Amino acid sequence: MKMTGAQALVKSLELEGVEVVFGYPGGVMLPIYDVLIDSKIRHILTRHEQGAAHAADGYARATGKVGVCMATSGPGATNLVTGIATAHMDSQPIIAITGQVATHMIGTDAFQEADTTGITLPIVKHNYLLKDPREIPYVIQEAFLIASTGRRGPVLIDVPVDVSRGTLDFKYPEKRTSLPGYKPTTKGHSRQIKEAAKLILKATRPVIYTGGGVIASGASAELATLAKMLDIPVTTTLMGKGAFPETHRLSLGMLGMHGTSYANYVMMKTDLIIAVGARFDDRITGRLDTFAPHARVIHIDIDPAEIGKNVAVDVPIVGDAKLILKELVAALKGSSSVAERPDIRPWLKQIDEWKKEYPLVIPSDGLKPQFVIDTIYRVTKGKALVVTDVGQHQMWTAQFYKISKPRQFISSGGLGTMGFGLPAAIGAKIGRPKDRVIHIAGDGSFQMTVQELATAVLNNVSITMAVINNGYLGMVRQWQELFYNKRYAHTCLRRGESPDFVKLAEAYCAKGIRVTEPDEVEPALLRAMREEGPFLIDFVVDSEENVFPMVAPGASLDDMIGGK
Repeated sequence: MKMTGAQALVKSLELEGVEVVFGYPGGVMLPIYDVLIDSKIRHILTRHEQGAAHAADGYARATGKVGVCMATSGPGATNLVTGIATAHMDSQPIIAITGQVATHMIGTDAFQEADTTGITLPIVKHNYLLKDPREIPYVIQEAFLIASTGRRGPVLIDVPVDVSRGTLDFKYPEKRTSLPGYKPTTKGHSRQIKEAAKLILKATRPVIYTGGGVIASGASAELATLAKMLDIPVTTTLMGKGAFPETHRLSLGMLGMHGTSYANYVMMKTDLIIAVGARFDDRITGRLDTFAPHARVIHIDIDPAEIGKNVAVDVPIVGDAKLILKELVAALKGSSSVAERPDIRPWLKQIDEWKKEYPLVIPSDGLKPQFVIDTIYRVTKGKALVVTDVGQHQMWTAQFYKISKPRQFISSGGLGTMGFGLPAAIGAKIGRPKDRVIHIAGDGSFQMTVQELATAVLNNVSITMAVINNGYLGMVRQWQELFYNKRYAHTCLRRGESPDFVKLAEAYCAKGIRVTEPDEVEPALLRAMREEGPFLIDFVVDSEENVFPMVAPGASLDDMIGGK
């Protein structure tokens, strides 16, 4: 079938099952947009290209599918960069399609030309610069395969305008599961799995440490089987929230810089860490030379580059977490040593004592952010799909909103991108329209991408936006208080002189209310959840409340500020 490059690109997206694209048009993208308007694909016009990337990311995190975003050449493409880097750091599968000047003009500094593939090379799993329309179906198929398999991640396709206008005889290639030079390892080494089983059955103080890889592989059921079968406590990273129900007695919640005290104490006293789909990043380990000094380490990860990168590993197992955990459980069930396993009840008793001694506390004086988050949890009965921005509110949400299912908590982890939350919440709601979506933001991060309120209104996206308004760039202010003698250099947002968030919502044709007292919180949330479309609640909270516990940068994991 004879087609233009633009028609072939859109048709290829349809054949890959794409239902929605987030984007912003421009001159060199007009051939593609002209075809898109008549396609089966729904296009969501965001108000900034960064919003398109974050929305595609939120869609991917919520659904497990590949998210797709589009932007024009030059500034359109560079505006996607922050969103692409966010997805890259958190291993999220998105396809970014960017326009480019005509092939014969590349390198001439033409109008709105940028070296998009060069700029994005460090922050993508792979990228392409098309030179011929005949490449399009093959590149689209490859891009989706690369983004969605192995360690997931973003792929960028740069499309010169003459390639979009050119013609080809369209034929979509047969489905492939691998490419030359790209064959991710999925099946774990059987001998290593047996070695892991032996270590587990010898441990007296084991802990399972999980990250986003468990959610990406759909391994939550297998993880739960392992934990419950042997009574092994489970702690998660920020990206791993939902991998194991945080309401379960074996859950330790999140660990690390702002994790629970008891999770951090467990990591410092354990004799065996079973790490699954996690990468031992600096926010988790604290000071590396003091981290888990008594522990042997089993590390299960799809990316061999992560194993041994930060922490020495005794039993490395490369492969898909779901497949490996299945085999590990089978090996443990079939082992004759299960009956001889050491008694770990003293370890569990010690953990229960730490939980009682170092609980997470909700202050009772005035309107506190912890109280707001806890009330959101109670009102939604712990069943909402929660999307956060980045900052203090993000950590309070991680602490006080107990997540029970995979893909129920969406947040920017590795890059820590302020402004991620609102567009990501829009993408998540569009991907899962029947779910209740709560977006929790700070007054600083909310203003980073506030223009996406228009996207939410015009597409009737029903999300509840909870702005934790403390009048500061809260996390930076907290560091200034603790480490810079309270010299609040340029972190005060002057709450009385900042935007009125309720009026701002109304200016975008959304609804909003302000809450200043504790007894107003629950009624406001109940009202918001009854409304159609986006609804904003401006929670005016204590301006100098801090997130505790906190492990200072460079400190040992058990050296916590405010641990009690």
